[in-house]
Amino acid sequence: MELVGAGAFLLVLCLASLMVSVLQKKMKQGVGKLPPGPTPLPFLGNALQLDSKDIFGSFFKLSETYGSMFTFHLGSEPVVVLCGYEVVKEALNDCGEEFALRGSLPILDKINRGHGVISSNGDRWKHLRRFSLMTLRNFGMGKRSIEERIQEESHFLMEEFRKTKELPFDPTFFFSRSVSNIISSVVFGDRFDYEDKNFLMLLNLLNENFRIFSSVWVQIFNIFPNVMEYLPGPHKKAFKYNKQLETFVKERVKIHQETLDPNSPRDFIDCFLLKMEQEKENPLSEFSMENLIVTTLDLFGAGTETVSTTLRYGLLILLKYPDVEAKIHDEIDRVIGRNRCPAIEDRSAMPYTEAVIHEIQRFIDLIPLGLPHAVARDIQFRQYVIPKGTTIYPMLSSVLHDPKQFQNPESFDPRHFLDASGCFKRNDAFMPFSSGRRICLGEGLARMEIFLFLTAILQNFDLKALVDPKEIDLSPEMSGFSNIPRPYQLCLLPR
Repeated sequence: MELVGAGAFLLVLCLASLMVSVLQKKMKQGVGKLPPGPTPLPFLGNALQLDSKDIFGSFFKLSETYGSMFTFHLGSEPVVVLCGYEVVKEALNDCGEEFALRGSLPILDKINRGHGVISSNGDRWKHLRRFSLMTLRNFGMGKRSIEERIQEESHFLMEEFRKTKELPFDPTFFFSRSVSNIISSVVFGDRFDYEDKNFLMLLNLLNENFRIFSSVWVQIFNIFPNVMEYLPGPHKKAFKYNKQLETFVKERVKIHQETLDPNSPRDFIDCFLLKMEQEKENPLSEFSMENLIVTTLDLFGAGTETVSTTLRYGLLILLKYPDVEAKIHDEIDRVIGRNRCPAIEDRSAMPYTEAVIHEIQRFIDLIPLGLPHAVARDIQFRQYVIPKGTTIYPMLSSVLHDPKQFQNPESFDPRHFLDASGCFKRNDAFMPFSSGRRICLGEGLARMEIFLFLTAILQNFDLKALVDPKEIDLSPEMSGFSNIPRPYQLCLLPR
């Protein structure tokens, strides 16, 4: 019996070894001459070499072994990871057309179903991006009108901050409500009252989804989507919450349909509905109800969570470095004073504040991996051949922390954006919004919001930490799709 058992074990071992050999050979066949990388296991790929709580850290360690380009298997799917400013710039900017496709991100694929301006490709993406950019500009993005909306909203925010009466509070939903109202005015045609229950529910759903996207569960889903699809876990909440968000948008669209005036479009939804009517006889039109709902959520979600998280993280950094806060106070007092709202034109006269804002965005590294790209055709890139459709991860974190571009990449240091004379110094490696053809649609709006909100806060208040600044931990609470700051409270003292 023992002999039979040993024979069976050897047979299983031989079959397993044969399967490993066949699968590894299959992985290497037909994939062009991909960059080197760690040897994948069947089914698992390189999952065991990935710390799901610190994906960037895992990739960075691999780059030390395999260089600025390497192949990594997410399950059986090979992806090419790009590390460092030079190779990311070469891919996204110099070869922008070839690297312009949206790569596969299973959680996003499942939620958006290939619709909307973030997840789509081909003609759908081109039409939706062009339309979205044009419409956002028509409703003031980059113009004086949107600046006035931000200034008005910052006034409401300052009033809410004064109501805290110097007592400790968590700034999370203060920022979410104000920032969200800017994009809401463009997308939905109006701002929400800060106490509106539907609005607060909406923001809570967005905030929870942003956190879930950075959870270990979603990272595992992105590696093994066909398995995780059928397993319970927190990742299921992302689908549930997104359905609720879509329901909210559908209700808003229905109201817009009932009150639409073709001669006077009020917002993004009105303009999209008019475009749908204009192209209703075109069977190839990409202006469908599903694309309207998903694109609206793309704009609303990205326009809310990214800026509000940046502001929240920014205040935490200033609590850690009160000397930096003091220098911004001095510059605000000298350039703006206390009797008028900060304006975008003030930026050019405030190099230190501008440098601090850039350094906040660089240091917090909000979307460390960036969104995945894919190559549009077979392409020879450097000494490798990357087949059409291969997913590419241009690690934005590796650009923002490139030691060749930033002298102290792991430290918060506004001097990264200041020259010897104290003037603001641009750096091409500043890519928090990505780069190339897929650069963030709302970059201009986000930069306006961060400057105007932050300067308004520091014009009106001193920040007070509840602990010794030396004890403040700036490392993220969660690091996955995004870097989420640790929860904290602060006091605001009127100046």
